[in-house]
Amino acid sequence: MYETQTFETILQRMLDRVPGAIDKREGSIINDALAPAAAELAQIYADLDIHLNLVFGNTSSGEYLARRTSDFGIERQLASRAQRLGLFYNSENVLMEVPIGSRFSLDGLSYKVTEKISTGNYKLQCETTGSLGNANYGQMLPIDYINGLAKAVLSEVLIPGENEEDDHSLRQRFLAKVQKPGTSGNVSDYRNWALSVSGVGAAYVKPLWNGPGTVKVTILDSEMRPASAALTEEVQNFISPLPGMGQEVAPIGAIVTVSPAEGVAVNLTAKLILSGSASLADVQKNVESAIAAYLKGLAFAEDPSPKYVRIGALLLDIEGVNDYSFLQINGGLTNIPISPDQVAILGTVDLEV
Repeated sequence: MYETQTFETILQRMLDRVPGAIDKREGSIINDALAPAAAELAQIYADLDIHLNLVFGNTSSGEYLARRTSDFGIERQLASRAQRLGLFYNSENVLMEVPIGSRFSLDGLSYKVTEKISTGNYKLQCETTGSLGNANYGQMLPIDYINGLAKAVLSEVLIPGENEEDDHSLRQRFLAKVQKPGTSGNVSDYRNWALSVSGVGAAYVKPLWNGPGTVKVTILDSEMRPASAALTEEVQNFISPLPGMGQEVAPIGAIVTVSPAEGVAVNLTAKLILSGSASLADVQKNVESAIAAYLKGLAFAEDPSPKYVRIGALLLDIEGVNDYSFLQINGGLTNIPISPDQVAILGTVDLEV
């Protein structure tokens, strides 16, 4: 807004107010006297431009964006710890009990047993906040001695750990609330309620899905994959633990069902012509990453169906790929139909040269 208010412009405007009979050339007394003031005013205009952007939700950032959204009851979500499933076996490979509070390590991260699910199956919490706790799988080492324990396995992610919410995500939640405000349990209300639970990445709301008064909320985790049973239960309890009772945020009479999205695997086969700048193994890894990112962006989108042509274009964008042939997606040459409460997830990628 104030980009035209440069040092030169301000100085010239000040000099224009000086009578013409006075020497105003560069190096003159009046020019040297006005230049410092013009520099300070130019800096003030630059600061005003920055502060003006910080006032509005669509241009603000950092602390100022959080202060703006908090006026509307939207707080930046803090980093959370991953909740994982742990399996514990004795020397006979039989599931066994372990004490609550036991600690284990894997690849530099520590996990603590917090809750028993069933014999030998326990909920563990990563002691490090953020998404790092979602990545590791495999055999853990006990930090505390446990008599009879032969093997401890870190298994599936129950509730994903999340990094502190970034500006983009916070801004999107803020704009969704102010541009599509919730009113007494409308679709926007249910979507915002689901998204406020840590670990939820997206939500699709289907009103009257099973008759009057019924609402179905389908959710994805923060990795845009079908939510786990533990995360689904947490969202259910936050919105409406008992049907129609209005005990939590859902209004009285609303029969709310929270369910994970149905995952639809996208399997890819193709024959590649490589340029020689990358190995097939590197190309395979990059293709998987590119397609996974593409599918993630389609989750609960207006048109969530993966496009055959788009996947072909992704192959050509991979470094080391000159061309491809015999591309098939799920055994066919067409787009993959995805319903609103489904999500496309990467399945197998079979590439050959």
